[in-house]
Amino acid sequence: MSDLYDERDSAAPGIRDAQNIARLRSLIEAAKTSQPFWAERLADIDPATIDSLDALAGLPPMRKSELPALQRAHPPFGGLNASAVGDLARLFMSPGPIFEPEGRGDDWWGAARALHAAGVRGGDIVLNTFSYHLTPAGAMFESGAQALGAAVIPAGPGNTADQIAMIEQFRPSAYVGTPDFLKILLDKAAESKADASSIRRALVSGAALPPSLAGEFERRGVIVRQCYGTADLGIVAYETGAAGMVVNEDVILEIVRAGTGQPVAAGEVGEVLVTRLNRDYPLFRFATGDLSCFVDSDDPSDRRTNRRIKGWLGRADQTTKVKGMFVRPEQIAAVAQSVDGAGRLRLVVRREGEQDVMVLRVEHGDPTIGAALSETLTTVTRLKGEVEIVPIGSLPNDGKVIADERRYD
Repeated sequence: MSDLYDERDSAAPGIRDAQNIARLRSLIEAAKTSQPFWAERLADIDPATIDSLDALAGLPPMRKSELPALQRAHPPFGGLNASAVGDLARLFMSPGPIFEPEGRGDDWWGAARALHAAGVRGGDIVLNTFSYHLTPAGAMFESGAQALGAAVIPAGPGNTADQIAMIEQFRPSAYVGTPDFLKILLDKAAESKADASSIRRALVSGAALPPSLAGEFERRGVIVRQCYGTADLGIVAYETGAAGMVVNEDVILEIVRAGTGQPVAAGEVGEVLVTRLNRDYPLFRFATGDLSCFVDSDDPSDRRTNRRIKGWLGRADQTTKVKGMFVRPEQIAAVAQSVDGAGRLRLVVRREGEQDVMVLRVEHGDPTIGAALSETLTTVTRLKGEVEIVPIGSLPNDGKVIADERRYD
């Protein structure tokens, strides 16, 4: 059984870079003629001048935060799509709202390579607990598993009792989802004396995997690997067992000083910019708002040659990720607009019992409005959270709307 997905994993870096630059130039040429947004954004860019990865710095970054307004002005995708909407396979909506396409073809999101590194092979059964409703994560990992020849249980999140029944009936060998929900399933199975021992491998994303939780999974006999991706870019990087996360093929990843687009020194933490070399939805220097840094592998047995990042190290802005879903300051502003007389609001995110927990603190004179605001918070973010009503003027006047207090040390 090969530890590599294909020969591209071990390609000489110079060969990979040359191939990526050739594809990038071709995509830029096409974008300038057929994609309105990129035609305007790249009007002064001559594709022939993009002759190295360093030359990427000459392209203007595009921020993820631009997408909602751009897509409202030019629906559905703001003029970024290369393929006609009717020629696509699926159409999604993530919180924001941000609308994403999925094109046709095997493993369109690039998840198969990450699943393969996590030990998934043809003939395996994969329990996929990412959401299949509106957002693309469920389809993203299902397409990757099917490209490997694995069967998929399209479980989605929640419905714990039903999921445990499916585990006992289908005996999946691999789990895909957030690390938090894997712990919930294993705990519930143990509590109900159900047999979940078939799960031996897991690929997790959407939430942090602190060492304490990783150690617990290992003691339970589950080998867990993480991957990093977004609904816009697909799978960007993934763990292999060696240091860091390997950058996925079909993307070019840069680490830049947040807000500038200028590369930082090797090993320095900065914002992740990703160029996605995709025929249906190419993205050039897409600024994710996530922080990371490049690292070197310390394991000579891992033959993968692409660059590695340390993983997700936080956000360059106040946007944060809770249980795999982004929560943005403008969403908290929408909650504030739903009630008269509110002062400042602050969403506090922390870890309790190895799970993400949200508490929205709202300055208001009426302590009875908490329940209604909690419902609004769930509607706007698609996540459950508590609401605490605090006195007017009691929250700090520091401009902070989201406070991420999670610690993973």
